[in-house]
Amino acid sequence: MDPLQDVLSLIGATSHLSAGMSAGGAFAVRFEPPAGVKFNVVRRGDCWLRVDGVPDPLRLLAGDCFLLTRPVAFTLASDPSLPTEPAGPLFTAATDGVAHAGDGDEVFLIGGAFTFTDRAQALLLDDLPPVIRVAAGTPEAATVRQAVDEIDAELRQDAAGARLVAEHLAVVMLVRILRLYLTRDAGHARGWLAGLNDPTVAAVLRRMHARPAHPWTVAELARSAAVSRSTLAARFKQVVGQGPLEYLTAWRIELAADRIRRGDGTVATIARDVGYGSESAFSVAFKRAVGLSPRAYRAAAARPG
Repeated sequence: MDPLQDVLSLIGATSHLSAGMSAGGAFAVRFEPPAGVKFNVVRRGDCWLRVDGVPDPLRLLAGDCFLLTRPVAFTLASDPSLPTEPAGPLFTAATDGVAHAGDGDEVFLIGGAFTFTDRAQALLLDDLPPVIRVAAGTPEAATVRQAVDEIDAELRQDAAGARLVAEHLAVVMLVRILRLYLTRDAGHARGWLAGLNDPTVAAVLRRMHARPAHPWTVAELARSAAVSRSTLAARFKQVVGQGPLEYLTAWRIELAADRIRRGDGTVATIARDVGYGSESAFSVAFKRAVGLSPRAYRAAAARPG
């Protein structure tokens, strides 16, 4: 099993495009924290990106892309020291799908956002840095630009299956950005994503994902990875930030939460299928992780809005 594929299948990534932004001269536009994971592509020109909580602004050149993984405010500017104006009125006044800032049109950006299921933050986003910049010359940037073009075309045409195609393209875009992050920032990455780049940890992750209900022990997992129990425990903790059995428990909860949201089976059936010997033990573990009992979580997921 591919742990990244498993996780992406649970987070329910969808996407939408916002209006483009044309800018020139002196401009500094401040955006409120996005509801989802924000992405943008610089079509032409260059500008600065300043993200709240990130010490240094990032220079964006034509062809660059960026992904914001946190709901934090950010600014796009010709000069990061300029006073800002709010993005809201500019985008409300957008014409032909383009908002205008400053005086001129030397700079043009297009972007949008991913939205995920309610468990995605802990499952995927907490392991990512607040902003990931994808440089223009990388294959990943080319993929993002192409995906944005195709998403835009699909949603504008409103043809049969357009929404489904757009959602698949969004996942392709996200996978390519995550691959770049894992390759480029392997030394700084932490969490299960970082574990995908560690041969020992990755082997254990694949085994747990292939058989999540199996009563794994650290000793058995260590044997499967051809390392000692102490080596596995230390390495897994160092890379992922938690022990292998802690990770397994968290993954079982995610699998169960997905099935509960979808109404797939009784709580007792789900408990058994993810490796719990009793419904009561599962309910205690689920409430500890999610904050709601399985039945309360199902009721909350069923409520509209």
